[in-house]
Amino acid sequence: MENVRITNTPYDDVFRTLLNDCSSLIIPVINEVFGEHYSGQEKITFSPNEHFLNQQGGNEEERITDTSFKIEGKETKKYHLECQSSTDNSMLVRFFEYDTQIALDEGRINGNVLIVTLPHSAVLFLRHHASTPDTLKIRMVTPGGTVEYDIQVMKSQQYTLEAIFEKNLLLLIPFYIFSHESQFDEYEKDKTKLKSLQKEYEQIKNKLEELLNQGAISEYTRCTIIDMSNKVLEHIAVKYNSVKEGVKAVMGGKVLEYEAKTIIREGIEQGIEQGENKLSKLIATLMENGRSQDVIRVTQDKQYRNKLYQEYLIGQ
Repeated sequence: MENVRITNTPYDDVFRTLLNDCSSLIIPVINEVFGEHYSGQEKITFSPNEHFLNQQGGNEEERITDTSFKIEGKETKKYHLECQSSTDNSMLVRFFEYDTQIALDEGRINGNVLIVTLPHSAVLFLRHHASTPDTLKIRMVTPGGTVEYDIQVMKSQQYTLEAIFEKNLLLLIPFYIFSHESQFDEYEKDKTKLKSLQKEYEQIKNKLEELLNQGAISEYTRCTIIDMSNKVLEHIAVKYNSVKEGVKAVMGGKVLEYEAKTIIREGIEQGIEQGENKLSKLIATLMENGRSQDVIRVTQDKQYRNKLYQEYLIGQ
């Protein structure tokens, strides 16, 4: 069998970007899907999302999961999340491959026993139908007995704007446009109906601004959510210019060229005597505190950077 690499869709990339760059968005989703009660203060540790599966003939096939990570609360649990724009017959096979490989990555041998721990797994469906199940199941028939576990299902289109903000499921905002996909033709032809869509996105923009002012999210998170919303919009509404331009007129165009990442890159290029890691930590702290002007000065003024870095160390 030839090696096959699974290619990512734009929606996979957006999903992974949101989780990795704005990890605070993960906790409310985990609480919603798995019925957990994490506070949001838990430590999240990401695992590599590239896995190499052994194939017949000694070949290895590279597979990329959307994301897998640990949450360290009262107990440490492993999670594996995938994003699917629609169902396909091979999805359960991929889940089994990913879950077992994730388990093997941290497996341990105790005497003559191999101990592996499968992650808690879930899939986010961006589109669903009446026949889409609420859970998926993997059943393993072994010589020692039958073992099975559920893969939880989250359906993004089931969540209204009110529910998204009430439950703090901000990770779903970039995918909210999927709930309007069936009406794109109407929006394209009817300006009145398009305005109703724009009003919803005006609500999203205002709500994000409120959360920013309350200190519930950072400027970086707000910018990322808007930027990722635009990326999803570009792909799902590629044939509907009025829809694209109408929503963008409300949400804004390109958001500061992904402001925080640009600043970090510029800082690294200028060089930091004490190491790049210190700069990244300082910038992350400033961005979380909404101090974007300080971030800009940090990347430009060595003396000012050293002063703030000393303040950062004292606060640790």
